[in-house]
Amino acid sequence: MIVGGGTAGWMAANLMAHRWRDRDVSIMLLESDAIGTIGVGEGSTPYLKGFFKSLGIDESEWMPACNATYKCGIRFPRWSTVPGYESYYHPFFSPLDREIGQVFFENVRRRRSGIDTPANPTDFFHAPFLSSNACAPHPEKPLPFELDYGYHFDAGLLGRFLREKAKAAGVEHLIDTVSTVERNGENIEAIVTEKSGRIAADFFIDCSGFRALLLGGAPDYRFRDFSRTLFNNAAVTVQIERDFSQPLLSETISEGLSSGWMWRIPLQNRTGCGYVYSNHYVSPDAAETELRKTLGLPESARVNHLKMRVGRAEEHWQGNCLGVGLSQGFIEPLEATALMLVQFTIEHFLEAFRFQDTEAPGPHKKTVFNERINQLFDGVLDYVAGHYKLNSREDTAYWRAAREEIVISDRLQALLDCWDNNGDVDRLLEQAGAELVYSRASWYSLLAGMGRFPRNLRPADAAVAREHQEVRRFCTGNLARFRQHQTQLDSLRQSVSEPA
Repeated sequence: MIVGGGTAGWMAANLMAHRWRDRDVSIMLLESDAIGTIGVGEGSTPYLKGFFKSLGIDESEWMPACNATYKCGIRFPRWSTVPGYESYYHPFFSPLDREIGQVFFENVRRRRSGIDTPANPTDFFHAPFLSSNACAPHPEKPLPFELDYGYHFDAGLLGRFLREKAKAAGVEHLIDTVSTVERNGENIEAIVTEKSGRIAADFFIDCSGFRALLLGGAPDYRFRDFSRTLFNNAAVTVQIERDFSQPLLSETISEGLSSGWMWRIPLQNRTGCGYVYSNHYVSPDAAETELRKTLGLPESARVNHLKMRVGRAEEHWQGNCLGVGLSQGFIEPLEATALMLVQFTIEHFLEAFRFQDTEAPGPHKKTVFNERINQLFDGVLDYVAGHYKLNSREDTAYWRAAREEIVISDRLQALLDCWDNNGDVDRLLEQAGAELVYSRASWYSLLAGMGRFPRNLRPADAAVAREHQEVRRFCTGNLARFRQHQTQLDSLRQSVSEPA
């Protein structure tokens, strides 16, 4: 029994129906027409590609249906005030970047040691060149490898698309509202609904959002609050019409504002924007005013205000209940990790929950599972917190507090100390391994992109500047290999409309 729809619920339904397609398993998803879904997440990491591939769903099928676009990475303007680093790009690293990426890593090493070498990641990877030139991460002619990329999409349309896929796979869909939950110790025996009455099940998936209707009522439920690390607790969002006279960029923009940051996510028909902020530093009304002014919105533009609870459950799998999505935890959408956490949770649950087990999963299996999910959440938390800790803005109390007052993990502090002291960062990243979640390229892009370098630098020799220009020429020269973003999207729609 899956309680709650939305993207998380229907992702769970599809993955379970696919994995258990040869088993005598009945899957029901219950969602209420009286309770709306949050639907904030409209961007993804490259991990989502694996979700669609595992289900055999081609981009030509789901992307046109969800007004989806490609995402080569994230651009971060106005987080840093360091000259030359006022904006940087977090790219999705691909095999095409292997050689030029080494130039970036070497330049970063030199700059950390006090040599004035160019080290902004924006100049050293193909992703920022592709996205700023409105290219898709799809070449005109096949390459011997596939580029890493994510997606932007309409969350509501994606939920509906996945709903129809799940129903076609045999998932029963029930529209109703849960009134009570019947428990026996740590296990749930049944839910009681307003229309259908009592519904019993062997296992329950909680996709009820921040309410955590099932998981939150467990006897030993504990929630780890992240608010001392991530100050933002609210958002104001708006949808604006796409300007078809402008090229369609293949990037998310996460721009620093006065008391938080604003996303811009380009879809095929519109642009989704939202100001993520802390209401301890700016009121909802003032945040809305700032968003409207930044975007030049007319008074008629309708906005939506949201509250956020950042943190995670200590145990995502308790008894016969698994929390998935907002019910299990939430880290603000700065790096678009929400669906990655959903997908990872479901996939690892399906690995842990084996039908060939002669007995119900024991405490040890649940403990190992929960530890692994917590490791992912905490690793993402470290990376997101790094953005705030590394900011160099002095113009508002928010940014000063985000740098000086947030509580970060010992692991993140050790990484920052190693970086600042010109230590062996590669060795530290290798030792931490999966605990840091993000790759070497991502950590270097964050630390270097924010301009975290010594201030007094020695001049570099002329060869360094020539090498930098060669890298830029190489990336620019390769642009001709790739399709324009709009052209690629049009080809997907055309392939859908053409008869088989």
